[in-house]
Amino acid sequence: MFFSSTPSPAALRALEGTARSVYWLDRPERPAATPELVGSEQADLVVVGGGFTGLWTALLAKQADPERSVLLVEGGRIAEGATGRNGGFVSASLTHGFGNGLDRWPDDMPALLRLGHENLDAIEATIAHFGIECDFLRSGELDVAVEPHQLAGISAAAEEARPFGEDLRLLSADDVRARVDSPSFLGGLLDPKGVALVDPARLAWGLRRACIDSGVIVRERTPVTRIEQREDHMVLTTRRGSIRAHRLALATNAYPPLLKRLQHYVVPVYDYVLMTEPLTDRQWSGIGWSGREGVSDAGNQFHYYRTTDDGRILWGGYDAVYHRGNGFGPRFEHSQESYERLAGHFLQTFPSLDGIRFSHAWGGAIDTCSRFSAFWGTANDGMTAYVAGYTGLGVGASRFGAATMLDLLDGRPTVRTELEMVRTKPVPFPPEPMRSWAIGLTTSSIRRADENEGRRDIWLRTLDRLGLGFDS
Repeated sequence: MFFSSTPSPAALRALEGTARSVYWLDRPERPAATPELVGSEQADLVVVGGGFTGLWTALLAKQADPERSVLLVEGGRIAEGATGRNGGFVSASLTHGFGNGLDRWPDDMPALLRLGHENLDAIEATIAHFGIECDFLRSGELDVAVEPHQLAGISAAAEEARPFGEDLRLLSADDVRARVDSPSFLGGLLDPKGVALVDPARLAWGLRRACIDSGVIVRERTPVTRIEQREDHMVLTTRRGSIRAHRLALATNAYPPLLKRLQHYVVPVYDYVLMTEPLTDRQWSGIGWSGREGVSDAGNQFHYYRTTDDGRILWGGYDAVYHRGNGFGPRFEHSQESYERLAGHFLQTFPSLDGIRFSHAWGGAIDTCSRFSAFWGTANDGMTAYVAGYTGLGVGASRFGAATMLDLLDGRPTVRTELEMVRTKPVPFPPEPMRSWAIGLTTSSIRRADENEGRRDIWLRTLDRLGLGFDS
């Protein structure tokens, strides 16, 4: 299906009165911020960043060694960044999809698949153990073909995964539309076990509570402005104080990095999301979707969508906008052009919902690296560790990323640290202005591929040969 770039009058009407705020964070149960750090503190382990990676790092560290003092500092409020702004898809994949992992680390794929499913199971178990009410649902995910050429792609994906024991099921157009009814759906690939849905902010707030109950000290509104090595410890400078750390875990992801080297590996790209008002029973009967599967379409520029426990539809993706010089900050968190495009595409996909309104619209930065999956490293003679580069699939993989970062900090060889994925780095991005030029050319080429039955031009084929894999 060709997605029009010009929004219809119906799409513009659907955006009238839309609040420019994050639905997940716009809740009365959002916890008050903990006090800012003032003066000096010290801890065995200091975690910088209060998103999923930082929360999991602090919690897992405390569970592994209850006597270890752990301090988590967050520059704003917990879940304020990508953690509270995403679609809430919790994937078992650690490699940004099976195909990406197989292309890069074929020998490690059995271990990566096993570790990914164990990681997803451990997230579910943690939620149950701490009684976190976050609408966690093992719903599975549908990858739907909306163009004829995409049918071959999803069929090939199922064939590739079958020898590895992955349960991916090809569905006909009728089968897909029996689950979620849209005239644009031509077929699909169902992953019934490898993806869950969650309310991401409520999960983060629950992990925050679990951290505090376990003895982690959490300081919000405490931005770290500088880190430096002092012989056998690290010193962090904050707005109103300082911290001495025996070990330091950096979980800042798309935020401007405290380690200069990371700016060569990560670029922030902005993604935008719409949330509908609650649907009526009649509207739901028109599209079905009683199973609450997560859905994405199979284009390079793709949409992701899901339902919520209060009867709404979240609709996001397609645009991924890079701003020159790794542009980052609140001024990039809204785009009327992207909202209008998303609203138009929504009504193209679900024409029976003409007349619906969107209640919320927001955007957020994704920490993108050239291999589309997380990478790790250490600095300061092993006293500092970092993980970044999840590229949009960090809700689930962040727990694995945190556990691996703790392995590195503790100097402990594990099955995780032996993975080639963990031992290697992505190809760095070039400096500006080449960076903006290359990303812009790639974005244009991806768009043309979607418009030309998936045919990749010489630029994309060159990137493929270099192992950069820009395919979404």
